Amino acid sequence: MKSSKKGFKCKNCNRYVSFSDYIGTKNRNHCPYCLYSTDIDINSGDRKSFCKGSMKPIGLTFKHEGKDKYGKQRQGELMIIHECLKCQKISINRIAGDDNPDAIFDVFNKSKKIEKSQIKELKGNEINVLSLKDEQEIKNQLFGKI
Repeated sequence: MKSSKKGFKCKNCNRYVSFSDYIGTKNRNHCPYCLYSTDIDINSGDRKSFCKGSMKPIGLTFKHEGKDKYGKQRQGELMIIHECLKCQKISINRIAGDDNPDAIFDVFNKSKKIEKSQIKELKGNEINVLSLKDEQEIKNQLFGKI
């Protein structure tokens, strides 16, 4: 990702990505078209990673939002799970207001092929890959209630 104050060129699809006024775009590090990211953070937002590898979107998860007054897990916002193709680091990114909803849904469909061992490993790191039981909520968050 070659970055400037106004945006960056995506290392995967080569499109120019500008920072904008949309929610989640001020400090973005993923492309709204292909959803690839760059391994630039050690801790969220610090921009201190030396890896700089391409991060492939491999699945979706919900942000942990705590529990409601009845002890039921609150439904959080949809997030993208990325895996670095260089160092295999896993990270979770917020979806930005201008991300392509069809591309996000495509990530969900492709995530159905993630190996069970990787799903188990992610779950061990408190990352729950969304599955068919979550499909309607994903559609609701991406496309609105139909």
